Amino acid sequence: MISHTGTGDLSTSLSLSHHGEGHVSRIGSRPAEEFARPTFAAGALLWRRGEGGEFEFALAHRPRYDDWSLPKGKVDPGENLPGTAIREIEEETGFRATLGWFLGYVHYAVGTRTKVVYYWTAEATEGEFEENDEVDELRWVTAEQAHSLLSYDLDHKVVDAGLAMLELGCDRRVLYVRHAKAHAREGWAGDDDLRPLTKKGRRQSEILVSALEGYRPSSIYSAVPDRCVHTATPLSQDSGLPIVTNEDLGDAGWLKSSETAIDAFRSAAGEGVSMIVGQGTVIPGVLARLAGEAGMEIEDIRCKKSSTWVLHFRGDTLLGVDYLASPLPVK
Repeated sequence: MISHTGTGDLSTSLSLSHHGEGHVSRIGSRPAEEFARPTFAAGALLWRRGEGGEFEFALAHRPRYDDWSLPKGKVDPGENLPGTAIREIEEETGFRATLGWFLGYVHYAVGTRTKVVYYWTAEATEGEFEENDEVDELRWVTAEQAHSLLSYDLDHKVVDAGLAMLELGCDRRVLYVRHAKAHAREGWAGDDDLRPLTKKGRRQSEILVSALEGYRPSSIYSAVPDRCVHTATPLSQDSGLPIVTNEDLGDAGWLKSSETAIDAFRSAAGEGVSMIVGQGTVIPGVLARLAGEAGMEIEDIRCKKSSTWVLHFRGDTLLGVDYLASPLPVK
């Protein structure tokens, strides 16, 4: 934790994960319990490549505050954090973007409440800025220029953290999802592969769309059980991507052998961004194996139902992981 002293009654602090190869970052399932009277927001270090190949970052001027800051905004009712980040980017900057690394959060006291802002890196892929109610000017600047223009110390730290991650050169990602909540195995007399999602599980699968669409998945794979396929179905319908099933992506593959499961994972984890829906035994096993090969240590490989591990690769090398414990709205 890096702490900073603000002005007046405003105190600020920053919590960013270790940055560099071996990055592990997390969002828990109950963020509201981690802070005193929180107000949640999300945003991004929005980037693109300049004409010379250097990273350029979008800074927004807000006339209401007469400041320069990173694109961000408050969570709307019913939203999760990744969904807020991608919405706010487009509303404030006019650009469609692809989420990348989860960088962590900043938090600071505002009166009796705690403002908590979660940040990702996000690549601008298309769009054009138009003046709006929140932002009257957008500038694309280098990291050095950003440091001379930004109004707040915490934003400088986010720029440094994001630049460090972008320089690792991630070229593909995997959204490794555990299926949503299903009816209990106890009392289910039929084929276990046919055990359906509960009402909560269906809600989890539906809101996974807003949690993961900002990563712009280019393929969807699933283990064979219905609870896995049905977890992937809403995003498949929203994106138009077909669901490719393989029993070796599930616990059945891990029970055959760890090599079988790893081979199935690697076959599905192709170019771009792959979504893979698996189960509670195979996901920790595959993650531990990949982390070990990369010399990484993931101290707690949790795998809650409907959670997502975002795996960042450069070629075949695992660079780091982000854990999103729940797609459900933050309170």
